[in-house]
Amino acid sequence: MKLRLFVVAIGLMLAAGNAFAFHCPKEMKKIDDALAAKPNITAEQMAEVKRLRAEGEALHKQGKHQESLDTLGKAEKILNIQ
Repeated sequence: MKLRLFVVAIGLMLAAGNAFAFHCPKEMKKIDDALAAKPNITAEQMAEVKRLRAEGEALHKQGKHQESLDTLGKAEKILNIQ
């Protein structure tokens, strides 16, 4: 019984990780779309958004999906994306 619960718990953890993995590209697209609309932000903010966007993508590719989402969220905050 304990083994079965352990297997189910591991399965749920893996499924949650995959859910984060599929969410990262959507957040990157939101940022890309906002940048394409030429937001009214300073040059420094634009540089920071681009840096955070690139870092978020790199973290996603490394499988660090929560870190990726956190980083992309910082860029979204600068861009006032909900």
